[in-house]
Formats: sequence, structure tokens, C-alpha cells
Amino acid sequence: MSKKISFLDKTFWITESQDNPKHVASLQLLEKPENSADAYVHDLYLEMQNFASANSPFNCRVKAFLGYPLKLVPVQKMDMEYHVQYHRIDDLHDKFALHQYIAGLHEVWLDRDKPLWQFHFIEDGKSNTFVIYAKVHHMYGDGATLIRWFQAGYLPEPQTEGFVPVWATERKRRQRPKPGLLKSVFGGLLMMVLVTVDLVWIFFRLLLKLLYINQHYMPIPFSGTKTLLTGQVKKGRVVSTVDLDFARIKRLSKRARASANEILLCCFDIGVHRFLRDFGHRFDKALYTNMPINLRKPGEQVGGNKIAIVPVRLAHGKTDPYLRLRQIIENHRIVKRAAKRSRPTAFSAYTIVIQSFALLFEWLRISDWVKPIANILISNVPGPTETRYLKDAKLLACYPISTMTPGGGVNITLITYDGVANVGLVCCSKHVKSLEKMSDYFVESLDMLERCIDDPSLNIEDIGENVRRDHLSIVDDEPFHEEPEQHRLFK
Repeated sequence: MSKKISFLDKTFWITESQDNPKHVASLQLLEKPENSADAYVHDLYLEMQNFASANSPFNCRVKAFLGYPLKLVPVQKMDMEYHVQYHRIDDLHDKFALHQYIAGLHEVWLDRDKPLWQFHFIEDGKSNTFVIYAKVHHMYGDGATLIRWFQAGYLPEPQTEGFVPVWATERKRRQRPKPGLLKSVFGGLLMMVLVTVDLVWIFFRLLLKLLYINQHYMPIPFSGTKTLLTGQVKKGRVVSTVDLDFARIKRLSKRARASANEILLCCFDIGVHRFLRDFGHRFDKALYTNMPINLRKPGEQVGGNKIAIVPVRLAHGKTDPYLRLRQIIENHRIVKRAAKRSRPTAFSAYTIVIQSFALLFEWLRISDWVKPIANILISNVPGPTETRYLKDAKLLACYPISTMTPGGGVNITLITYDGVANVGLVCCSKHVKSLEKMSDYFVESLDMLERCIDDPSLNIEDIGENVRRDHLSIVDDEPFHEEPEQHRLFK
């Protein structure tokens, strides 16, 4: 049975290139069961290859006309030698070498004539752990969809009999009643009018900000800061992973009157600044993050993509981590308030509009000349709260590794699993060969932010920012004035 795909899903196919594949992935670290055979991983790989009867969308390829995707259609036979593969490396505990190996797998795009997914089983043959690198095309679903499927394929208890991998798991489909013809036509027209009004209102508010009339709104698109991580995305990837104690993050969020996402934004902002400072960067204004917003209604479980991605300004000019957090909280909530004032479809349409320009710049290969929408993409997907198992192998961690956005930057994605935030980082390798230092800085930034709540004297020595030291009036507590963010697109 063929399956329709939405326009947002189609964009991940249309805009894909060898330089910038549009798949997302996860690096899963698993522990073998006690007293398992030496060939446990290889036997598991062979067993998984036998599950050649996949369910939608894992059994579907894209049917296209002149490069334009029309729908997903089932294949007659699955090529399991392609979809499930086995690898052996020297040492799984050499994180840098493992990250390099995963980066090599991640930079290769999926075969477009086959269903768009792969599972790679990786071991070193001498430790009690092994790795699964799984990648799925982004057009199959967004983070919320893929994590829901992931949870269905990994069990709360070890199970050796009757186990079914995620691609062969049957998913229940909720049958929604079809509206009548009149309701469908007039309801669609009414929604189109309302969405258009919302979209016009979004751009009108952005125009007011551009004209300095109302500065309290979302950032102007393409006003980000150029760095060695931004620009034209080319083939080659750098990958890193890091663990953050999510219980600490939640405790800190309560003490600081902030959400867990805002705590993470602050830690990532400080870490990225310190990483770029090591390469000689100094900044006159804040960096920006692309923030995915889940547009699903509570309890909604449809597949595909239902997100908006909008820029959020981060912090600038403060060496006190807590004061940087307060800046981020306000900037983050400005965007959240803007999202609540518009219909989800309008916000999704706004994403498509601004991302279309970014994709056009990438297709014309002029992204190096244009200011990026943002410097970082940060997304947080809730995962299982308890330990999970793949058959009888214990899942120790699951690090998401996402795709690159047009205009480059670093993509930071995390899954909260069993009380730990498993963070995956990926960027283009044209200027950097490792992100290990950035991962270390994230850990140090969380420690620093936690300590500064009780110690106001704690400051970041140098975060790579230029701050204008003006004389202050008795009513002015801001020691700097940022450059207007809405400068022209081109230098």
C-alpha cells in the first residue's frame, strides 16, 4: 500500500545532495548479556538480517517524477545485505577513533532506490560492549516520530524469544474519520485564509523589528554571525558525543527558575563560544540557535514531520554564567510567545519560507557569502525514562546524530534516556577535525552554571566576546549595546 508524504517531508528529499544528505542517525551503545558467546554480535547481526519483512515506512522507497517525490511505495524484496551491516574496529573505547568511524558512515547518503534506512552493528571483538549506528532519512519522520518508533523496538525487559526489530514492528494506525466534501473544501479554504493572515502578521512584526519600531520579537532571519563552522556545507563530517546528568539539569532548572531547555541552551552557548575562541574568534554580538518547535497537539502520534525551526538569540556581553542564562531565558520566551500567537501551520510555513532561501543559497553555492540563519541547531527529544533492551542486550546510551542545516554551524541534539542526557554533535569537517573539546566544554559549562548560583563571584575568564565599556547612567545596568541584528544579508 502506497503512502502519501507531506510537502514538508518532500523538502528533505528535494534539497538533499551528496554534500548534505538529509538522514538522521543514532549511535547506540549496548552491553552484551553475561556469559555471552564470543560471536554474540555477529550472530545478532545475522539474526536481524533474517527479518526481511519490514513494515511501513521501512519497506517503502520513494517514487519520484523528474526528481520530485510523489509518494512512498512498497518494494517487492528487501536487500537486507544493504540495510543491516556488520563492522569490526580496533577499540570501541577509543572515543575519538569511534567518532571518526561513525562520521565516515554518517557522511554517505542513503541509496535512493531502496527504503531509506540502515542498521550497522559494530564491535571490537574484545570488550563486553558493542555499538549500533542506525540511520533513517528525515522524510520518514521528525525526532518525536523516530523516538516513538525507537521505544517500540526496544523493550523494558530482556527478551530472547519473539523479539522483533524496529523495522519489522507493526505499528497501530489510528483511523480518523474522513470529513465530508463540503467540510473538507470549505474547511480547507478557511484554514488557508487563517494561515495566510497569520503568516502576513509574522512578517509584519519582523518588518517592525527591522525598522526599529518593535524590538521584542523573533530574530530577523539571516542575521547570524559567520564563524568557521558556518557557510557552505560540504562533504565530510565530524562527530562527537557526551553525557550530561539530566537529574542535575532538572534540579538546576528549579533553582534558577528556568526550563531544562534553557539550562542546556546556556551550557551549549558557553561551550560553543569557548570552542570558537580557541580558533581565534571574537564576537561583537550574540550567536544564534535554530530551535525546532514541536507543532503536534498533546497526544498526537501521526508520522512524518510536524515541526517549525526558528532562530533564537543566545547571550552576549556577560561573563557571569547566571546573567547569560537570564538573557537566554528572555530571548527564548520571546520566540515561544510568538509561536503561541500563530497557528502551527503558519509557523511551519514560515519555517519553509526562510529555510527555502537558505537552501537556495546552498544550491547556488553562495552560503559562504551570506550570513547564516543561526550558528547552532539545538534540539531536545525526550526518550525512555527506564533502561531498555535490544533482545537481551542492555542499552547503555543512545546519542542522536542529526543532519546539517543549510548555512552550516554545529548541530547539537540530545535524547534524555534513563536519567542521562545523551548528546550528539555533528558539523562539517572542512575547517575542524574534532569536536571533542566542545564536548568537554559542555560538561565544564554545566559545572560552572551550577556553581555560580551560590557563588556570584564566579565568572568566565574569556568567552571570546568584545564588550563596549561605556559609562553607565544611574538607571542603566547594561554594560554594552549590541550591534543591530538586522544588518544586510551580504557583507
